Amino acid sequence: MEEAKTDGTELRSLIRGVIEEFVHAEQVKAEPAYKAELLDERKRREDLERRVNDLVQENVHSREMAEEAERSSSIRAELQRLGVAKVDLAYRAVRDDVHRRDDGQLIARNGPGELPLRDYLKQFVQENPELLPARITGGSGMGSGSKAVSNTGAFDLDKIRPGMSPEELEKVRQEVSRVASQALRGM
Repeated sequence: MEEAKTDGTELRSLIRGVIEEFVHAEQVKAEPAYKAELLDERKRREDLERRVNDLVQENVHSREMAEEAERSSSIRAELQRLGVAKVDLAYRAVRDDVHRRDDGQLIARNGPGELPLRDYLKQFVQENPELLPARITGGSGMGSGSKAVSNTGAFDLDKIRPGMSPEELEKVRQEVSRVASQALRGM
């Protein structure tokens, strides 16, 4: 009876050993496939992470460009509102001084302090009146006579309509001809 017990225990341990060997062999066979799959997944993840990082950088760059365009247009619009004739020149002179605060307001560094954009540009225009249009037109060589031509035969464009009489149409043609010849002579 003891022999049967030992034979049964030996048989069990023998079967267990064979099963363990089989499982180990299957794992060894499957391991390269798992490793290859893990490497593929790692590559895909890294590619996706790289693409996301690229998109984030592109988004940041786009926002910076949009903010710069908005800042530029705000400065130019304010300069035009102040009557500056040489907007591009004035813009180039002040653009580096104007920055955006965290709250979104455009401010300008003026010495140790900061001023709102409108106040800074008013001060800048007052200090640089050469950027404003000339107050006195003309100069040496300008004739004393006025170049304004009398508008004796002027015709109101609002009066042009279908069904006009031939006389009225002729007046319109003459007026258009007169204005065109003045424009060609540079008057």
